Parts: sequence; structure tokens; C-alpha cells
Amino acid sequence: MSDTEDTFISHLIEMRDRLLRAVIAVVIIFICLFPWAQDIYALLAKPLLAALPKGGQMIATEVTTPFFVPIKVTMMTAFLLAMPWVFYQAWAFIAPGLYLHEKRLGIPLVIVSIILFLLGMAFAYFLVFPMVFGFIVGVAPEGVAVMTDIGKYLDFVITLFLAFGITFEVPVAVVLLVKMGMVSVAKLREIRPYVIVGAFVVGAIFTPPDVISQFMLAVPMWILYELGIAVSAMITKHKPETEGDYTPMHESDMDAELDRIETSQAESETHEPK
Repeated sequence: MSDTEDTFISHLIEMRDRLLRAVIAVVIIFICLFPWAQDIYALLAKPLLAALPKGGQMIATEVTTPFFVPIKVTMMTAFLLAMPWVFYQAWAFIAPGLYLHEKRLGIPLVIVSIILFLLGMAFAYFLVFPMVFGFIVGVAPEGVAVMTDIGKYLDFVITLFLAFGITFEVPVAVVLLVKMGMVSVAKLREIRPYVIVGAFVVGAIFTPPDVISQFMLAVPMWILYELGIAVSAMITKHKPETEGDYTPMHESDMDAELDRIETSQAESETHEPK
């Protein structure tokens, strides 16, 4: 077996071990939270229940829904609580193959990504949900009782959680694009109007059909985009010289270096004993 095959198999084994550790952490947290599965779902359903009229309630239209929906919510909660450990396992797997300057950039980005995603979910839960559910209940025709299925409600809030969590990752995406050289800060500023229009399009797709919720997704996306531009400008303006960074040579410098190498080779051939 060649060294390449040995290296490939060792990487597969390490990936398996890292993945297994992450899954075990999620399962352990899930088992610890399982006795409070109903309470966790009640906490998730609180924004809608608070918006319903007095005596309003949610319903379950399938036989197994009252059991499986709280289980799904508890599993999601376990994954969120285990997220730092899961990301650590992923980082420990890929870090040995990175340069020093990539590691210095990667660790803060991973930490900031986790924090921003959780902030996006918190923004949706505490600010967006009350307004959205209040609007939905408020526009219900007279004589219509709003009784949402708990499974449909779970799908709805997961969609909004993902939408706002990913939206809050915009600064990280902007900084990565600039650091990878795929786009410049000047170009990001130039396409600002298109980004603003795109933010409102995304808000219209992933939020209910009311202006308030669309604005509550689009405006933070725009603000976070501006934050990403500001951070990228600071990084590129004060870029430190780190060991292992590659700096392209100018054509004149390259010609001078080639002449130096040729001269050195010629001198070594001249002084070689015959």
C-alpha cells in the first residue's frame, strides 16, 4: 500500500472519529433534555400562543404528531447546545492542512459565525415572531378561529430560524470573499444598490406576506452587509505581514531574480574541478 493510500485512509479514520464524537455529544445532551421535551416545545410555541385570542390553542392533525414534534424540537435544541463542540471537531479535522495565517483568520470566523447564527435565531424569536403572529391573527376574518397544527408551526419557525440565522452570517461571508481575493471592498460598495434590492427580495420569499416582517429581514441584512464592508476595509487597510503569505513578484523583480540565478549557476560551473 502506497503512502498516499495510507494518508487517505488515516484521514477517513480521523473524520469518522471526529464525526462520532460530535454525534455522541448531541445524543448525550438530547438524552439529558428528553424529560423536558414538552416544556421545550411549549417555550417554542409561546410567541404564537401569546398572540392567539383568549382560549386559543394549537392542534395536532396526525396521530403521532404530539409525540414526534416535541422530540424534534428537543433534538434541535441539543444540536444548538452542542454546536461549539461540533464546530471544534470540524476545526480540529481541517486545521492541520491550513497555513498559519489561515488558522489565525479561521478561529475568529468560526466563533463569530456561531454567535451571529444564534443572534439571528434570537432576533427572530423575540422580535419577529410576536409581530408576525400578531399580524396573522389580526387579519383573520371574523368568525375564523386560528388554530395552527403543531407540525406546520414547527416547519414555519424552522424556516424563519434558518432565514434569520443565515442572514446574520452576511458579515462573515463578505470578509471571506475579500480575504480570498474574489471581490474588492470598492466592488462591494459599488454593488450596494443591488444587494439592498436582493435583501428585500429574500425578505419577501422567506417571510409571511406582510411588509413589517419583510423589513425585519431585509434591513438587518443590509446593515450586516455594511458591517462586513467596514470590517473588510479595516483588514485590507492594516494587513499584517505574516509568515507564509505569498506576495506576487513584479516582472522586473522576476527578471532580476532569474539573472541572479543564472549568474550563480555560471559561477558554480566555472569553479567546478575538471
